[in-house]
Amino acid sequence: MNKPIYVAFSTQKGGAGKTTITALVASYLHYVKGYNVAVVDCDFPQYSIHDMRRRDMDTTMKDEHYKAMAYEQFKRLDKKAYPVLCCKPEDAAETAAKQAGTGRPLDFVFFDLPGTINNPNIVKAIAAMDYIICPIIADRVVMTSSMQFATVINEHMISTGKTNIKGLYMLWNMVDGREKTEIYSAYEKICAELALPILKTYLPDSKRFRKEAASERKVVFRSTLFPADRTLVRGSNLDALVDEILTIVKQ
Repeated sequence: MNKPIYVAFSTQKGGAGKTTITALVASYLHYVKGYNVAVVDCDFPQYSIHDMRRRDMDTTMKDEHYKAMAYEQFKRLDKKAYPVLCCKPEDAAETAAKQAGTGRPLDFVFFDLPGTINNPNIVKAIAAMDYIICPIIADRVVMTSSMQFATVINEHMISTGKTNIKGLYMLWNMVDGREKTEIYSAYEKICAELALPILKTYLPDSKRFRKEAASERKVVFRSTLFPADRTLVRGSNLDALVDEILTIVKQ
């Protein structure tokens, strides 16, 4: 790849899981699939992924178990942890381009963007993406907000052909297996009417998505330094999500 693929898990509704999914997919691609990844955190002012990296580093440096785990991993992979860069939304594309010009060629850059499109700087950042994946939850408020967000991008950015965006997809997140499938079917029908494609893969509602490195030395799922533990990946659909994303971008 000459230019890395720009991907944003983006929505204007907080709590949909975009930051967690960004970290999980970036880490899986970088540490498991062998791709070279960078993350640009534009979610000013909280910079959640940058904070996650800081927590990961702090825990790893203070715990001999995680320290040994990191040493073995980076020696085996012959690559460093992927960079997590902070910037304001208006500087997103430029920050990514500068990073792509240093070190090993990048395959993917993931962006954590603020949850709004009512700002020209954020619109500029969204327009620079190759793919946008919008996490959705089977909740009326979240769905209404997410569909409005995706429809605006579809109608005013993608359909005009004036942006880099090659595709926008909705992603079911926090799916409760006990909920009636009619709820999902109803929302999927609306998305189809709005020409908003939904990924085949869904992510279940599970506590594992909040499991970071801890002093108790439990297995890690959400981390910027390590991939999700293989025992926890089973049943999470994370591996299936990554494979589906790779299929889309390689078309």
